[in-house]
Amino acid sequence: MTGGRFDIHQHITDQILALLDQATVDDFRLPWHGAASATMRPANIASNKAYRGINVLALWAAAEEKGYSSGIWGTYRQWAGAKAQVRKGEKATFVVFYKEVTVSGDHADETETRAFARATPVFSAEQVDGWTPPAPEAPQPIPTSPIDEAETFIAATGASIVHGGLKAFYRRSTDSIHIPPREAFTGTETSSPAQSYYSVLLHELTHWTSHESRCNRQLGKRFGDDAYAMEELVAELGAAFLCADLGIASQPRLDHAQYLKHWLRVMQADKKAIFTAASKASEATAFLSSLQKPDYVRLNSP
Repeated sequence: MTGGRFDIHQHITDQILALLDQATVDDFRLPWHGAASATMRPANIASNKAYRGINVLALWAAAEEKGYSSGIWGTYRQWAGAKAQVRKGEKATFVVFYKEVTVSGDHADETETRAFARATPVFSAEQVDGWTPPAPEAPQPIPTSPIDEAETFIAATGASIVHGGLKAFYRRSTDSIHIPPREAFTGTETSSPAQSYYSVLLHELTHWTSHESRCNRQLGKRFGDDAYAMEELVAELGAAFLCADLGIASQPRLDHAQYLKHWLRVMQADKKAIFTAASKASEATAFLSSLQKPDYVRLNSP
C-alpha cells in the first residue's frame, strides 16, 4: 500500500519475492519451474489469448501456491459472460494492465502520454461453478510433437548454433550460441534428456535476441552493475515462456543459484524490476515468434 492506495507493482513484486525467497542452492526451484507452468501460459476466458509479461508470472505463482492447473483465468464479469459463477468467498489474483493517458506537460501548450498501471482482479477456472472446458480441437497436422515443434521453432530463427564443449552460452562477439552435444544432457523426474536440452537452448536463444540487430537489449542503463544478472533473469523468463508455449518442461539451472541474491536485492530496491525483466522476456519471445513461418504462427496463436 502506498498513500492508502493499492500498489499493484509492489503487490506482484512481493508475491514473486516470497517465492524466490524460498529457493535455495540445494533446492533451486523458481516460480516459473512449477507444475503450473509446465504446459501452457495462462489464458483469458473471454479473449482466449495468453497473458503476457509480468501477468504470466503472477498467475503462475498464484496457481502454484493454490494448486490450480487449468491455466484459464477471467474477471468476475468475464466468467459471468461464460455462464459461470465465481464461488462466494473466493479470493482474486491481481493482474496489471497499462492505460495510456494524455496529460499536460511542463508548458501550457505541451502534452505528453503516460502509462498508468491498473490492477484487475481475476479468478481461476477452479474458483468458479458452471464452466466446462471445451472439447480439445482435432490435432493439427504439424508439428507432430513438442520436441519436433521446438526443433522447427529454433531452426526458423536462423541462429548460429555450435555444439561442443561443456557449457552453454551465447557469444556476442561471434553472434553464436554454444551448447554441449545433445547426448550430454540427462533427464530428471519431470523431463526427458531432450526436454532438458531444448530448455537450455531456448534460454540461450533468448540471450541471442539481445543483439543490437534484434531486440537491442541494453539493461546496463537501468540496472548498472546488476545488468548481467538481470539479463540472466530475462533469459530465464524467456525460456520459461517458450517452454510453456512449446509444451516442454522448463528446468531449473543450478548455475543460476548464484544470481538469486542479485535478483532479490534488485527487486527489493526496485518494485518495477521484475516487471521490466518480464516485459523484456515477452519482447524476446515475440521477436522469435515473428521469425516463424506463417503456418506456425497461425496454428500457435492464442
